[in-house]
Amino acid sequence: MPLMMGGETDNRQSGFTLLEILIALIILVIGTFAVVKLQMTSRSSNYDSMQRGIAGILVHDITERMRANNDALESYEATDLGSGSLGSEPSPGCTNSLDSCSGSQLAAHDLWEWEQLLDGASELSAGGNSTGGLLKPTACIAGPGGGVSGTYTVAIAWRGKRALSNPTSTTCGEGSGNYGASDEFRRVMVLDTYISTAN
Repeated sequence: MPLMMGGETDNRQSGFTLLEILIALIILVIGTFAVVKLQMTSRSSNYDSMQRGIAGILVHDITERMRANNDALESYEATDLGSGSLGSEPSPGCTNSLDSCSGSQLAAHDLWEWEQLLDGASELSAGGNSTGGLLKPTACIAGPGGGVSGTYTVAIAWRGKRALSNPTSTTCGEGSGNYGASDEFRRVMVLDTYISTAN
């Protein structure tokens, strides 16, 4: 043992004490919880971002279908589309040149096909559950009426992961019960676009 002045010995120990180890463990646990919380928030934000991207693609998809079939614009006006509300595929299928479809028949098929995309009906898991589309979608299409040239509004609502304030840009899907008691999980995308009937 090393000697100190006056012949006393140094009894101090080197290394970690139990208290230091306990403090280090507490800091490690708090840091781990923070990393887990950050990961969960990141996943939620990524999911919401992905849903918003899908909604953007779908909004532009239907407006292009409407522009291509502009002599039947009134047939596209609808509310509360989504979750299979249109039932089975309309006949005729209007998917190839052999199908002789009027403008309103093509609009009916476009809306049905678009609703399938909203619901992610073609993307199924092994258990048969939809894995694509939007979560609890509701879509609404409104226009000036009469199928005339004018501004058409396409709105899509879906369920988000976190509670926020209810958007006020549209009432599409509001009060349906799909988005919480106060529609606090309701997310929306709205597109106002001018569509002309002139060719």
